[in-house]
Amino acid sequence: MSTHEGPLRMSRRRVLGLGAAAATALTLGACDRGGKDSGQPSSSGSSSGKDSAQPSSGGNGYKGPAVKLNLWNGFTGGDGDIFKKLVDRFNTEHANIAVAVAVYKWVDYYTKLPAAVASGNGPDLAVMHSDQLATNAARNVIIPLDDEANALGLSASDFTPAVWKAGLYKNKRYGIPLDMHPLGLFYNKTVMQKAGLDPNKPPQTKDEYAAALAELKKSGQQGYWVTPFKFTGVLTFESLLWQFGGDIFNADVTTATYNSDAGVQALSWMVSMMTDGHSPKDVGQDADIIALKNGKNAFNWNGIWQINELSQVSGLEWGVAPLPQIGTQRASWAGSHNFVVVQQRKPDQNKIDASKVFIKWLSQHSLDWAKGGQIPARTPVRQEPGFAALKDVNTLAQQVDYLHFAPALPGVSDAIDTLDVAVNEAVLLKKSPKQALDDGVARADKILADNRTKYGG
Repeated sequence: MSTHEGPLRMSRRRVLGLGAAAATALTLGACDRGGKDSGQPSSSGSSSGKDSAQPSSGGNGYKGPAVKLNLWNGFTGGDGDIFKKLVDRFNTEHANIAVAVAVYKWVDYYTKLPAAVASGNGPDLAVMHSDQLATNAARNVIIPLDDEANALGLSASDFTPAVWKAGLYKNKRYGIPLDMHPLGLFYNKTVMQKAGLDPNKPPQTKDEYAAALAELKKSGQQGYWVTPFKFTGVLTFESLLWQFGGDIFNADVTTATYNSDAGVQALSWMVSMMTDGHSPKDVGQDADIIALKNGKNAFNWNGIWQINELSQVSGLEWGVAPLPQIGTQRASWAGSHNFVVVQQRKPDQNKIDASKVFIKWLSQHSLDWAKGGQIPARTPVRQEPGFAALKDVNTLAQQVDYLHFAPALPGVSDAIDTLDVAVNEAVLLKKSPKQALDDGVARADKILADNRTKYGG
C-alpha cells in the first residue's frame, strides 16, 4: 500500500475478524455522550463526571478544571509532524487543556479503535476518514455531534455540500470535517518538454489528453501508466465513472450500479491506455508515481498527498492540475479526515466542552494544516489570502465543487472494495471491462444485503 495518508477501506475479512472485544462495542449505549477517563494516563486535576462541569461556552473557551484529552490519528507521514506541531501550539495556548496524541498506522487503526472502546480504553477524540464514519456510528464507537456542531456555530454554509453530507448518518452528524484530499493530475514537465509539449499547459480535456499521449508515444514514451491497484487505479476508475455520469450505487445504496454504460466507458478508457501503447500492461503498486519521479512517464493521476512527496525529489520539475475531463462532466474522487468524539462508558462534560474548544481551534487553524498537503474543509479558510499562496494545494482546490465522497452507509467500504478485483482483472486484461464490472457488482450486492442484516435497515 502507498505510504500516503489517503483512505483506508476495511475488507470484509478484517471487519469480521475484529473479534469479541470489538463486537462488544456494539452494546455500548448510544446515550453515553463522551468521556470517562479513557484508560490512558490522566493529567493531575482532571475532572470526571457532570457535577463539576462548567456551562458550555460553545467552543469559544474552556474555564473548567484541567483536563487531559487523548486523541488518536493515523498521520504517520510528514503530515503527522505538522499535526503534532499544531497540537503543541494548542496546548501552549490553553493552560487547562492538555491534548495527548497517539499515532497508529491506518492499516491497524480501524481495528484497534473499536477494540479499545469495547475495553473502556478508547481515546476521547479521534481522526477518522469520512468513509468510516457510518460504520463506526452504527457500532456506537463514536457519538453524534449535532449539539457540538451547533455549539461551534458550524453549518452546511461553512463547507462544500458533499463533504458536509459525508459526515451524516441517519440524519445525525458524527464527523466534523477537517480537510479534503482529492485526486489530481501530476505531470513531469521535463518529459513533456522533450516530447514537444508545453510544460505549463497540462491537458484538461479528453482530446487534449489524447493528443498529448500521441506526441509522447511518437517520442518513444509511454506517457500515462495505469495501475491495477486501489492506489490509484480504483480511485481513477471512480473518478471516471462519475465523469461519464454514473455512480457506484443507486440512490438508496441498496444495489451497486458501477457496471452501467458509464462504468464500462470509464474502465474501457483505462484499458485502452494499455492496448494503445500508452501504458505498460502490468504496472506494480506505486510504480506509476515512481516512473513519473524518474522521468519514465509524463502523467499520473494521484492524490493530493503526493505534493509533499514530489517536493522532496531533488531536481524534479513537476506540476499539478485538476483531473482532465475525459467524460461528459468534471468529477474527482476525494476523501476527508474528520474529527470524531469517541464513545465512553461514563460521561465527562468537561472533556466534551474541552473537545469543542480543540475542534474549533483546529478547524480555524486548518490553513496551517493545509501546508501538509490537504484542502481545508471550511470554505472561509479557503478564502483566506494565505491559502492562495499554497499554489499546488490551491490548484487542486479548484475541484471542490465536483468532488465525490463515499455514501454514509455502514459497511459501505466493503462493498466499494469489490472494485479492487474488478479494476484489477480488467486492467491486467484478464476479463473484459463489462465482465469484470458485472462480476464485481454481483459481489457488491451480496455484501450490501449482508450489511443490511448486520447493521439493520
